[in-house]
Amino acid sequence: MYMIKRLKSVISVLCSLLLIFLASQAFPQAKHDPLSQEKDIVAFEKADKVRRPPRRGTLFTGSSSIRLWDDLDRRFPKRKVINRGFGGAWLSDLVYYFDRVIVPYQPKKIVIYAGENDIAGGKSAEELAKDFESLFTLWRQKLPRSKLIFISLKPSPARFDKIAEIQKANELIKQRLQNEKRAVFIDVFTPMLGPDGKPREELFKEDRLHMNIKGYNLWEPLIRPFL
Repeated sequence: MYMIKRLKSVISVLCSLLLIFLASQAFPQAKHDPLSQEKDIVAFEKADKVRRPPRRGTLFTGSSSIRLWDDLDRRFPKRKVINRGFGGAWLSDLVYYFDRVIVPYQPKKIVIYAGENDIAGGKSAEELAKDFESLFTLWRQKLPRSKLIFISLKPSPARFDKIAEIQKANELIKQRLQNEKRAVFIDVFTPMLGPDGKPREELFKEDRLHMNIKGYNLWEPLIRPFL
């Protein structure tokens, strides 16, 4: 009888360890060094010394979906647009560099697209929501008179294996902003899906990750009313 109980105890421990292992494989510890983005931030600071950007403008920042949006001035000509997107950016990078990539411009409106790289890098939706809360707190403390516009994570075909987690992250951030007067969540995820529930391939470049002009044409009218 003792041996049977002992065996059951060992099996129980092994099962617990297996569950922990499986969970860690589903969401491995995300490793990202914000200092890897230092070169881009320094480049922004140097550019600002050469040509001082407008204050109280509309700041677009975040990852490559913002960096590659190279006709923002043409699309929003009356908004004094500043593009400070940097490739590979995580949402956590915006938290780390908040005082250098957002505060100096004293923007009237801040448009953010970030978080997709975090999920692809191994963060869970809940972890991303915590990072967003950190960003939100900084924004409310340091730029309380500005407006925060968060663009939902998009459904990139190349990251379709992360689609459920991306949806969950979008929902958590959307809920967080639901009752905020000076912050808004813009859903680009849903209109970028086809009738089959899969990402619309025609909106993306050949890498199936970055958008082509059709993707930006879809985004523009969704964002415009909030600018």
